[in-house]
Amino acid sequence: MCTDLLLSNKKPWIFSASVFLFFFFFFSSSASMKIIEKIEQAQKDKHIAYSFEYFPPKTELGFANLIDRLGRMSQLEPEFISCTWGAGGSTHDRTLELCSTAQSLYGLDTLMHLTCTNMEKEKVDIALKQAKEAGIRNILALRGDPPRGHEYWTPVDSHFTHAIDLVKYIRQEYKDYFCIGVAGYPEGHIDCPDKEQDMTYLKEKVDAGADFIMTQLFYDSDICIAWIQKCRERGIHVPIVPGIMPIPTYQSFRRMINLCNVKVPAKVMQDLDAIKGDDQKVKEYGVKLAVSMIQHLYLDADICNFHISTLNLERSTRLILEALHLHTVGKSVKAGKVSPWAPIHDPSRAELWDEFPNGRYGDSRSPAYGEVTHSAGQIISTSQATLKWGQPELEKDIQNLFIKYIRGEINSLPWCDESLGTETGAIYQRLCEIIERGYWTVSSQPAVNGASSQDNVYGWGPKGGYVYQKAFLEFFVSDTQIEELLVRLTKDDSITFYATNQKGDFRTNVSDADEAQNAVTWGVFPGKEIIQPTIIEKASFEAWKDDAFELWKEWEEQYAPNSKSQKLLCDIGQRYWLVNVVHNDFQQPDLLFDVMLSK
Repeated sequence: MCTDLLLSNKKPWIFSASVFLFFFFFFSSSASMKIIEKIEQAQKDKHIAYSFEYFPPKTELGFANLIDRLGRMSQLEPEFISCTWGAGGSTHDRTLELCSTAQSLYGLDTLMHLTCTNMEKEKVDIALKQAKEAGIRNILALRGDPPRGHEYWTPVDSHFTHAIDLVKYIRQEYKDYFCIGVAGYPEGHIDCPDKEQDMTYLKEKVDAGADFIMTQLFYDSDICIAWIQKCRERGIHVPIVPGIMPIPTYQSFRRMINLCNVKVPAKVMQDLDAIKGDDQKVKEYGVKLAVSMIQHLYLDADICNFHISTLNLERSTRLILEALHLHTVGKSVKAGKVSPWAPIHDPSRAELWDEFPNGRYGDSRSPAYGEVTHSAGQIISTSQATLKWGQPELEKDIQNLFIKYIRGEINSLPWCDESLGTETGAIYQRLCEIIERGYWTVSSQPAVNGASSQDNVYGWGPKGGYVYQKAFLEFFVSDTQIEELLVRLTKDDSITFYATNQKGDFRTNVSDADEAQNAVTWGVFPGKEIIQPTIIEKASFEAWKDDAFELWKEWEEQYAPNSKSQKLLCDIGQRYWLVNVVHNDFQQPDLLFDVMLSK
């Protein structure tokens, strides 16, 4: 078990915004340079230049450790780094803090993402003003994603409905102070099926003042090359920077390409399908694929700039640069300056936190924690939602949808964007019984005691190992059932639980003194420490619960205001509790379900 971080209630490395600002101005207040100059110089010199993308982690520890990781990765010498912006400004403070720290502490030029959808003009003004005050000179101007399935959604500010509105506004208010980038879509924007129209929109953004284009992820280099050629033919001559995303896991890769509607060459899918049970091989394949894409674009299309979406992971990015001979193999990477709020630990052991990322219940210490491919779950267009989920009018209708999902009669729910994994077959019948009792499950796993890492159902990680699991369930339950359930769960000493509702009421049987990271999935592999990809704890549960309840609201917005379906979903979101239950005796696989179904 990784024990190099000493946890305490005081968390001395976590600083308030005011303390951060003190350190920011203490270390440096120098501004970054416009990155367009670096992009153009790399193209002129005909040498490969690279930059890194990060996102603000959801937990305090994850953010503190990202600052520490950023120090090591700065010695890989990226041309600049970028930081994503949460929908509606949800990560405003953290995005600004990450960009400012990268500049002041590590001397990195920064590109701050800024989205305008669901952002009032006042929020945009504040973000731009604070960016300038922090010395940030580069903005990636994006529309951002409106609530998925937005037929009945109303924008909060008519000033900003498209990225071009943001580009024009920045140029109007700040002239040429900011270098502005915009997004480009080699396969066409998912909301614009007409590719010619999409190209017109792109040219309009450039004509409005954009300095460069950064592409969405893709996995077919030929498609990107053909698209760049079309851009040039349409008179778009600003630099184009391809976005490269290494594959972290098979599951997250499938989720991302489905979410973004990205095409993948048949050969790549065949290769990945053949190794999907070996996470280590998938990660290695992802590195090789990224290397081959960069080489193809550089050698055959004269593209010199590449933006690597790191997903806050360190190892894959470093291996890509080593394979391209852009970073010396075996070179020691150590932080030049130590962040005053970063915990001290062995960097090589820190990689174990996210060697096998596991979504919302990965290790909350990891800088990559919270990366659920930028999507809490799945909400689809109104017409598709009605076709798949109907127009529920009673709680029983919702309950039946959860049962249909378990039975495979529908392939997704708002919280579950893929069909169930094969291991669910071991508990399929009991899950149906649990749902019929009013416990609507959104996540679960059976207990496993030492299955081979190559097992077709339970296996993960490198070969030659053994994997273990504690049984756990996560579900929604009515406010009329919650008290009786928690009393019953408290009677079993092997059970730990967390429960909360939309209002923020919170219940648990885990005392502050006993609060710890509860590993519910772990693996033992040759030549490695024990790896714990799935951890249940208060921090991760609370980080996830906001997204979980937000999805009730997004589902509600699929239906016309004041309709029976809209009122039903609104009522359920307000009344139901989210509960996570772990049975810690993994050698007794049936006990959790026995307790849940007892009278």
